[in-house]
Amino acid sequence: MRYEAPNTLDQAVALLAAEAGEVRVLAGGTDLLVQMKTDVIDPVLLVDIKGIAETRLIQEEAGGFRVGAAATGAELKEHPRLKAVWPGVVEAANLIGSTQVQGRATMGGNLCNGSPAADSVPALIAAGAKASIVGPKGRRDVPVEDIMLAPRKLSLAKGEIIVSFLLPAKPANTGDAYLRFIPRTEMDIAVVGCGVCLTLDAKGICTAARVSLGAVAARPLLVADAAKALIGTKVDDAAMQKLDAAAQAACRPIDDKRGTKEYRIKVAGVLARRATQIALERARKA
Repeated sequence: MRYEAPNTLDQAVALLAAEAGEVRVLAGGTDLLVQMKTDVIDPVLLVDIKGIAETRLIQEEAGGFRVGAAATGAELKEHPRLKAVWPGVVEAANLIGSTQVQGRATMGGNLCNGSPAADSVPALIAAGAKASIVGPKGRRDVPVEDIMLAPRKLSLAKGEIIVSFLLPAKPANTGDAYLRFIPRTEMDIAVVGCGVCLTLDAKGICTAARVSLGAVAARPLLVADAAKALIGTKVDDAAMQKLDAAAQAACRPIDDKRGTKEYRIKVAGVLARRATQIALERARKA
């Protein structure tokens, strides 16, 4: 295996585009290195992007935030402004592994690992984040919900790299939240994950919402019907019941050792209601 650590995006893209064999991008490596050690993958080229400045930044942009794909969960948590504006996203990123792992784990790696149970992905989707992608044909911005197509399968073309995420400007009276359910109390893979972001008007009516579910289908889901259940309401009990039903209806899970299909579907509705309640309380205080 060949290891390269380019200092520019152009160098990284050129390396990835030129190699005919299996290639991998190293952002944090918390999934990648384990897969290599256990012979799940055997790349001929490993391109470390942590030396590229744009992949590591966290800065305010266009009223929102630009977060590098290789910025670590620990760095996100230590950024007071980002944590205050997008607490659900930061909390989701800091559910990836242990405290030690969070010193390496990144949202870019979490997304590109291609797991439907990735914790940071539903939170990014709920927030309306876009991924900035650079490749041989230039740069393009893609909604996060359109990146993962199926387990381990992404919509990235050969030579393309996710460089950063743009979290949009957050309207007044907007709150976001992410919750997951896991078999253990810490450091486990989600049975179900749910991200919610909603906006209230001066009368407490929900004017906009996004709801995303993880670990209940072949890819993280943006659930439009769940958002519709909230919009135009005061997010009362009736709206919560419709939200629960819409979340359950969107699920297409598998049976595995962490839970049955029926269990995951039920949990999805419960988590959607609980995450919405947290987002609602944050929106009221925003």
